[in-house]
Amino acid sequence: MRNGRLLSCVLVVCALLAACAPSSSVRRSASEPHALILISIDGFRADYLDRNITPALADLAARGVRAQAMKSAFPTLTFPNHYTLVTGLYPDHHGIVNNRMVDPETRAKFVYKDHATITDPAWWGGEPVWVSAEKHGLHAATMFWPGSDVAIADVRPTHWQMFDGTITPDQRVDQLLAWMDEPASTRASFFTLYFDQVDHAGHHSGPDSAEVDDALRSIDAAMARLVAGLKQRKVYADTNVVIVSDHGMTATSADRRTYLDDLVPLGDVDVINYGILAGIEPHAGKASSIEAALLLPHPHMHCWRKSDVPARLHYGTHPRIPSLLCLADHGGNITSHGYEDDGGHYSAGEHGYDNDDPDMRALFVAAGPEFKRGVIVPEFDNVDVYPLLMHLLKLKPQPNDGDERAVAGMLADSPP
Repeated sequence: MRNGRLLSCVLVVCALLAACAPSSSVRRSASEPHALILISIDGFRADYLDRNITPALADLAARGVRAQAMKSAFPTLTFPNHYTLVTGLYPDHHGIVNNRMVDPETRAKFVYKDHATITDPAWWGGEPVWVSAEKHGLHAATMFWPGSDVAIADVRPTHWQMFDGTITPDQRVDQLLAWMDEPASTRASFFTLYFDQVDHAGHHSGPDSAEVDDALRSIDAAMARLVAGLKQRKVYADTNVVIVSDHGMTATSADRRTYLDDLVPLGDVDVINYGILAGIEPHAGKASSIEAALLLPHPHMHCWRKSDVPARLHYGTHPRIPSLLCLADHGGNITSHGYEDDGGHYSAGEHGYDNDDPDMRALFVAAGPEFKRGVIVPEFDNVDVYPLLMHLLKLKPQPNDGDERAVAGMLADSPP
């Protein structure tokens, strides 16, 4: 009788412990994917990892896979590349061809910092990972990612937040961890996390500055906080983490500025973009004279008709790309005297250059149950990340420009 009561007490205690266990510790069925966290550290140049000031990132790389570098899509800008990473499409194919665009038919403007202009789903082609996940019965939770606050195909992630740059890295991590604590019925399988501080420091102070190093340490501390939170929830060993950046960063030089108003009458063109990649639309009847002035050798930039952009850049067919494109050389900038007269500010660091420029190379680190350990893989294109993500989520990829074979070798179940 006494033994029977003792057994009953043990069973009751076990049941109570099970009921009180964090929801994230619920077992995953064989048919369900491991939780997947996709993290972007905006502006993290591939060689920043070699500065030896990001131990949490280095530990993840040692535990899993690191690429020598990842090649960004052209143009090497934030919005085009973030959307490429989650669709597997080049900007020429998904339609986010620049951070600032004008639609040639509607004359609508897209300005990446203006939420009112970017939330129209008509801008966003392809199907990002979170939309596919939601369509197939998985939940997604996005702690910022360009496009994730837009109702693409009338679908948003189960959990999402409108971008707010005042939310600190630690607060972003804590929100993601809180989503991981959701009950199984609403808990996400796919998460995103976005940090912009390294990019801001690179623009403001240049890539070799103490400010960039401080930003790297800050984001690494947030990564350590995330790892600690996963371990506390006992899901660290069962979670795939993929860490990327959208582009690199390089120092600029005032000696490499090109002034468009020294070359063409600005009254004869619409300049869609200044900066690293200038987009120029000649007015009616002015195309010949504008081309004659721009399609010449220039000291610090190169110009093309959109139809003549080198094929390796996978850029130039989308209607939103202006008729003429001028790309600054390494460290250069395309501007106007009027911009300077109005007090225009130039960044100490920039990106947007040719994606063959070594300083534009991006970060790739991945760790988790489905990745090999302690492996360094050769450079690959960032369009290949999308089929990798879809494989990890056990979803069929949508048509895309990536090649799963390029990243298959980093998976644990692939042959040596």
